[in-house]
Amino acid sequence: MDALLLEYLPILIFLGIAVIVSAICVGGNWLVASQKPDREKLAAYECGFDAFEDARVKFDVRYYLVAILFIIFDLEVAFLFPWAVSLGKIGMFGFWSMVGFLAVLTVGFIYEWKKGALEWE
Repeated sequence: MDALLLEYLPILIFLGIAVIVSAICVGGNWLVASQKPDREKLAAYECGFDAFEDARVKFDVRYYLVAILFIIFDLEVAFLFPWAVSLGKIGMFGFWSMVGFLAVLTVGFIYEWKKGALEWE
């Protein structure tokens, strides 16, 4: 049992060092950075409306379209790199699987294009 627990010791040491380094970074930032929030810094951002209003507030649907665009391109990049690295090992089945995946992403991209999400006013 002790030998099994000793195998986890490097993981615990790594986690301990990670917690210490992150605490030092956050604490150092808190000490060095100026803490003077003003009206502009406390304003809502990215969503276009205040977060603490009524849940039934109308807002532009283009925010959803931009989110779909982000997911399309984020997924594409996240899956293309490992696929490209292992392409020699996975063969034709892996190649055609990725072609199908890219076809689905292309359909999503064409939908975004037709809806006008790429033309922000």
